[in-house]
Formats: sequence, C-alpha cells, structure tokens
Amino acid sequence: MERLLRIKNRSSDKGLILIAADAEQLTPFVIEIPERAARTWPGPYTWLLEPRPHLPRWISGRNPRIAVRITAHSQAARLCRTAGRAIVSTSANRTGRRPARGYREALRRFGASIDYVLPGRVGDLGAPTSIRDGATGEVVRP
Repeated sequence: MERLLRIKNRSSDKGLILIAADAEQLTPFVIEIPERAARTWPGPYTWLLEPRPHLPRWISGRNPRIAVRITAHSQAARLCRTAGRAIVSTSANRTGRRPARGYREALRRFGASIDYVLPGRVGDLGAPTSIRDGATGEVVRP
C-alpha cells in the first residue's frame, strides 16, 4: 500500500475505498452493513461505515469510518472473487490529475512504476461514485 500511495502521490491521511463482490467480503472490515447501504448494492454507491477495530490506518486515513462498496463492475467483482476478499479501489491517476480511462493510457502514464495493468473495460460512469454516510444517509460526495 505504501508503494501504491507513493506512485499516486497520495497522502495516507485520505484513506482508500474497498470494493467487494459481495457483503461477506466486507465483514472483516466493517461492524455492520446498514440496510440503506445494502439496498444500493451492487452498484456505484460507496458508503462510509463503522470499521472493525485494529484495521490498518491506510484504509481509513484520518477518517473515523471506512469507505466500502459492493461493485457492479463485472471484471472488478471477478477480481475480488478470485482474490477471495475485498480489494482497494482507486482511480488510475496521480493526485490532482484526471484518471486514465483505458489500458494504454494507464501504461503510458505510469510506465515502469507499476508491475501490471489488467486489460479490460473501464466502467461506464463518467464521474467517481457518490459517497454517503452509513449512519445518516447524507451525501458526502455527490
């Protein structure tokens, strides 16, 4: 994770989003999945939920909750199922720059600093997923 944050020039204070193929993959990380979150998944909705104790700081950064999503992106879900766990989801960009929108663009931008780019399709969303507070339902990021 230190290497990923260094490549992205991203502060560990910001935290990262975890994506999963199903709710079971999130249970090691969150105390509970509220019904309001469960109803939106799988889909492009990220929720800030109460973390289990003793998680690495890089997951939540300086935030008291962690950002999680059950992805509707078929290739990302397959990757989670293959790994047998939730994985970090982050855009393919350096902090402050627009994300790469394809395989070749990611290779061009990151070059030798990364080991591999998984070929596949980019999701259809034109913007990052919305982020909502799991306790209140309030939109934190539209």
